[in-house]
Amino acid sequence: MGGVLVDLDIEGCKRAFKEGPGYMNIDNIIDACHQKGIYGDLEEGLLSADDFRRIVLSESRPDASAEDVDKAMWHILVDIAPYKAELLKKLSETYDLYLLSNNNPICLPRAREIFRQAGIPLEEIFLKSYYSFEMKALKPSEAFYKAVMSDIGRPAEELLFIDDSQRNVGGALAAGLPAVYYEPGSDLAALIYGVLDGKEGQR
Repeated sequence: MGGVLVDLDIEGCKRAFKEGPGYMNIDNIIDACHQKGIYGDLEEGLLSADDFRRIVLSESRPDASAEDVDKAMWHILVDIAPYKAELLKKLSETYDLYLLSNNNPICLPRAREIFRQAGIPLEEIFLKSYYSFEMKALKPSEAFYKAVMSDIGRPAEELLFIDDSQRNVGGALAAGLPAVYYEPGSDLAALIYGVLDGKEGQR
């Protein structure tokens, strides 16, 4: 989701935590692709949303609220480029689309709103979504990919995974899931159709 479809603002999120609830430890638990500490635990489903908020608030200003924490979290997600929304609509006419995301219960409502505003509600554009906090596993772990592939139930050669993290792509390939790296800011349509054209040419 983030980085491939939804543009991210990591630095904006960090500023929001510092200026909102006054949580200064944010630099130590968040980066572009691999969250750490309590953020990583939240996304792996090891920590509940309420427990995450409680820990953050214990290290924030006395007057900070749970709502302040949520609003700061939402700053990490920006929007979806219009061409990507149209791309997903077009692809969904021919292919089954699945979403694989390291995500958490605080950011997911904001993500749903972003997809809805883009005209591609999550529940309509994707056949199924797999979220790390629900699966109790994070990309790039083999367990994550194996569970997804087993659930989809299709031969690996019929699948294609796209991620903006080389580590996540490497983990997918190691698990037997065909995968390609997407450079944030580049042309996603060109990448996807280039791969699909290559697959057609191999038949």
